[in-house]
Amino acid sequence: MVVGVLGTLAIPALSLDLNLPDGGSEPAGSTQREAYQLIKDGFGPGYNGPLIVVVDITQTTDIFGDLDTIGAQIRDLPGVAYVGTGTPNPTVDTAIIQVMPDSAPDAAATKDLVQMIRDLGPGITASLGTPIAVTGATAVGIDISNRLTDALIPFALIVVGLSIILLMMVFRSVFVPIKAALGFLLSVFAAIGATVAIFQWGWFPDLFGVENPGPILSFLPILLMAVLFGLAMDYEVFLVSGMREEFMRTGNARQSIIHGFAHAGRVVTAAALIMFFVFFAFVPDGTGAIKGIAFALAIGVMLDAFLVRMTLVPAAMALAGNAAWWLPRWLGRLLPNVDIEGEGLRQHLHDSAWAAEQTDAITADEVVFGLETAPIGPLSLSIPAGSLVRLTGTAGHRRVVAATLAGRLDPVSGRLQVLGYPLPSDRQQALRRVALADIGEHRDTEITVGELLAERLRLTLPWYRTASVASRRADWISSINRALGAGQPVTAATTISALPAHGRATVLFAAALTERPGVVFVDLGEGLPEPFLGRDLATVLAMLAPPTTTLVLGAARFDIDGPESAHDRPWQQIDLDAPVDVDLMMDSLDGKALQR
Repeated sequence: MVVGVLGTLAIPALSLDLNLPDGGSEPAGSTQREAYQLIKDGFGPGYNGPLIVVVDITQTTDIFGDLDTIGAQIRDLPGVAYVGTGTPNPTVDTAIIQVMPDSAPDAAATKDLVQMIRDLGPGITASLGTPIAVTGATAVGIDISNRLTDALIPFALIVVGLSIILLMMVFRSVFVPIKAALGFLLSVFAAIGATVAIFQWGWFPDLFGVENPGPILSFLPILLMAVLFGLAMDYEVFLVSGMREEFMRTGNARQSIIHGFAHAGRVVTAAALIMFFVFFAFVPDGTGAIKGIAFALAIGVMLDAFLVRMTLVPAAMALAGNAAWWLPRWLGRLLPNVDIEGEGLRQHLHDSAWAAEQTDAITADEVVFGLETAPIGPLSLSIPAGSLVRLTGTAGHRRVVAATLAGRLDPVSGRLQVLGYPLPSDRQQALRRVALADIGEHRDTEITVGELLAERLRLTLPWYRTASVASRRADWISSINRALGAGQPVTAATTISALPAHGRATVLFAAALTERPGVVFVDLGEGLPEPFLGRDLATVLAMLAPPTTTLVLGAARFDIDGPESAHDRPWQQIDLDAPVDVDLMMDSLDGKALQR
């Protein structure tokens, strides 16, 4: 029924005639209207909007003969009341011919006459060598109206297309944005149709104070579409966001429609009534142009709010049922999630409350790492602050877990907190507090120890403390030498490539510690290097890190099974080995990293 009513109202829009206002559209009794009427009665309607034909006479030697020929051709056209004598300008390069139409400036016959004169142009240029053009206020108004008419469909497509994409992002649905866009188009065309019937055809003139029906203002349709689009999408979001929130909570499509309508219906009604009365207030006393714009906006708001948003939308949602909230999975991955209902905030608050209750540095509750197509886990972990963790598994598994703990990848499912910050909702904090050191893959070995430490210190220290980089670098080099024990000391000029495996790993680990992290993930590649001067690498790293810093050492294997390398830290072993397509997982993760 709603579609039938709106479709019927839209029928007059098929005869939409656009033009700019002239004196005839001014209120009765105004000096402009009286002057327009006097000219019309004394000379004819066309004298209110003469056409000017401009002739290029630079390529002719028979100026007046050619001007008479052009005037005769124009005089033979239908709808011409008078053609003046061609008049050259003082420099004899351009001439003008005044043409008076039989019809009023805003009449359809005048538009046809302008086009017929322009159609003579190619033939006149070919036979006489004198190009012509048509100008004047009437012709300019016609051109503007034609350009605006041609822009209606592209403008509508852009507006509707953008609204579909934006609403699809907001509501995570295909049906909702398409239904909203079609409803908007129905409202616009119905409003234009009603405006054409009253202000162009002249229906109910006394009721709306229409004294001189005629063409519709050229930019009214575009103005109507722009304003009504904003209001219609507001009403759509008011209504449907409540429906979606209830559907996501209960999964009951019909109940969610009732809930959303009950909570937003009053808001939409009040907002629509306010806008309707604001616009309609200009209809009784406004001028011709303002009156038409005000009526179109008022009727458009009323039709969209009460027929489309509050009648058609709930009915269509009820008919669609659960399918109204369907979104293809591939499309969901491409579209950003706007989350206007605050689902992410509620989940973040819930996860934050859970994370605040944890006392360990890392807690994982049935967490699945990686991807749904290549999962790792589920894993449940409780890693106290300051402990040492030996993580074994393939290189792909270790890097995925490390990136997830550092907030660079999202877990597939489960609850995860690092240093009291829930992931992934508090990833920014985790990025600041978790350091990654990939010792097994480090290739930039020509840099010196001093250059590496100074570079990391400058990046981590605030600008007003960069003057202390040299002293802090010296302190770190002293700490490295104490941790390594006896042997050739490391200096600022020592290149990393000149260091043995133990020394190289220790320096890279110290560079990661300059960030003052709470958790450091160190990937050792295949495993621990051979002990150096009686100290295995795990002991050296445990001595170098502050007591409260949690160390996670990842390797393909660890030859030392006992806790002697923990350096009085609590320690545990985690094995990530599981059947999984590592190549698929790493290819997918590389794609995600590029997107980030």
